[in-house]
Amino acid sequence: MSGPATLRVPGELSARVPAEQRGPGRGRDAVRLLLSTPGGDEHHAFRELPALLRAGDVLVVNTSRTLPAAVDGHVGDEPVVVHFSTRAAADRWAVELRTPDGSGSTRQRPGGPAGTVVVLPGGGRLVFAGPVGAGGARLWWARVCGVDAGALLRRHGRPIRYVYTERDQPLSAYQTVFALPGPEGVGSAEMPSAGRPFTARLVAELVARGVLFAPVSLHTGVASAEAHEPPYAERFAVPEPTAWLVNAVRARRRAAGGGAGGRIVAVGTTAVRALESAASPEGVVRAASGWTDLVVTPGRGVRVVDGLLTGLHEPAASHLLMLEAVAGPQLLARSYPAAVAHRYLWHEFGDVHLILPD
Repeated sequence: MSGPATLRVPGELSARVPAEQRGPGRGRDAVRLLLSTPGGDEHHAFRELPALLRAGDVLVVNTSRTLPAAVDGHVGDEPVVVHFSTRAAADRWAVELRTPDGSGSTRQRPGGPAGTVVVLPGGGRLVFAGPVGAGGARLWWARVCGVDAGALLRRHGRPIRYVYTERDQPLSAYQTVFALPGPEGVGSAEMPSAGRPFTARLVAELVARGVLFAPVSLHTGVASAEAHEPPYAERFAVPEPTAWLVNAVRARRRAAGGGAGGRIVAVGTTAVRALESAASPEGVVRAASGWTDLVVTPGRGVRVVDGLLTGLHEPAASHLLMLEAVAGPQLLARSYPAAVAHRYLWHEFGDVHLILPD
């Protein structure tokens, strides 16, 4: 895949603030949308999405809420920032240690070794046990002691922020319209950002046009060092009504010969991972929940998803393998240079990409 993998994305194409802060009268949906099909690339406003879909299409959305997953701490006299990535139990988390860079953001720092103690606010401690995955240096399993982790995040946490953003944002800026409340400490370390541009008004317009919505959940971990790094195991759930709806729409489309009927369009790579984790080799979706370590690659392909609405990913990101599995290499190699040429914005507050390979 020579296009995206070797592409250089200029730094000025990083979205530094949310769309609604880029000018008066703007809302979350004031982003651009690149539509890529086998016939070519088209450039739209995101608010035009209802006209680009058809009645009977199903948008699969992630209902995971974003956690205030960054917490200040100390290792001895060294200040650190803990990114709480993945919750295995109330007191056991996969975490990433970062070093404050003085600008409100952080830079990478090796984790560990085993036995390292991070002093947390409110009298808590974080005790490192071992790396997540063989030979891992970035994410470590750690035990939270002396404080409830969920309460710690609520009282002392803030959203994870990276250097390309201009300033800290309130947690509300990182919640999508699809986010559902859950037990304290349960959610995503980083926002399922493909759903961010949706507003209640746009959802209502899509429903009025006959577009269907199917919820799943996948609690995503940190992605701060994702170059060529496959995703770790994450918690997911595909509820019974979603499985039924997806199977019914796919069956109707098969009965119509494939040329008509609804398409299954995932909103974000997290929705792809959740839905494909619940699919049989024949493409039948069953209600499922638990941990998934599925990595969707071009070799594995997709069994259920017909299209994908997603952000624009870094050229070296492992997510591009999933995009290639959905789109095919030719479509992706054409669309990413087009996104750069037309000055689309990258990252969680940026523009979006609708891939419809059918």
